[in-house]
Amino acid sequence: MHAQSAFPSTVAGRQLARAALWIDILRRQFPELIEELAPGRPGAANRSNTPPHAAAAARRAAADRADREAVLWNEQHGLRGASGGRAPLRLHISDVLRDITDGVVELEEAVREKLRLGRAPRADVPARLDRIEALLAEVAGHPVLAEHVLEEARRMSRRCSAALGEAETLVRVRGRCPWCDSVSLRAFPAWRAVLCVNPGCRCTEPDCECRTAPGHRHSWAETSWSQLAQEAGVDEVALAVLVEEAEPTAAALGEAVR
Repeated sequence: MHAQSAFPSTVAGRQLARAALWIDILRRQFPELIEELAPGRPGAANRSNTPPHAAAAARRAAADRADREAVLWNEQHGLRGASGGRAPLRLHISDVLRDITDGVVELEEAVREKLRLGRAPRADVPARLDRIEALLAEVAGHPVLAEHVLEEARRMSRRCSAALGEAETLVRVRGRCPWCDSVSLRAFPAWRAVLCVNPGCRCTEPDCECRTAPGHRHSWAETSWSQLAQEAGVDEVALAVLVEEAEPTAAALGEAVR
């Protein structure tokens, strides 16, 4: 794993130091995701004493419902799983595996193309992650690519964590929700987003699902934090620092690996 001191103290360098941490998390969790694909295997959430966030639980419930519907369809049409048993394949895990595998391949291709290194040989996901991480220092000279690497590494790592049933970290944000006026704003560092966790909060934006989906909460992506600062009395700089400090650190990652 790269030490943060291995990167220059530029914006791109700091982004790549964070990207290296997300890559390490993804590399550690990906084999667990493959294990979760086994038919009838209990989810990681059932092995943990940490209660999942309501939104994550709702997503898993919907995915499990889709699994059951697919199994029922298969049975009605005389089809059975590859194992020959009655236990269903965890179809949503399969989708996550495919998304992450494709994402890692595309990310490595983008990095190598920008660095003019030619096409990479075939390899499994952990090996490709190793190769991407080995090139991060060279990516520091390309700010747009550095931002892309960070965004993709974070996205794939958090999707993997959600599929494994890991609870998301919430950080309290000072200020009142512009929609319900409650002190219920929480930041999700992993998603670089702020949500209102008040169950009764409903906005008036036509494209937001909080009015129709009970498990959905109105959210502000990082690009909307300036607007949130104006409407909710949130200190945008303090919010950015808060989220930054709550992201994984090398020390925390090392502790998790042990």
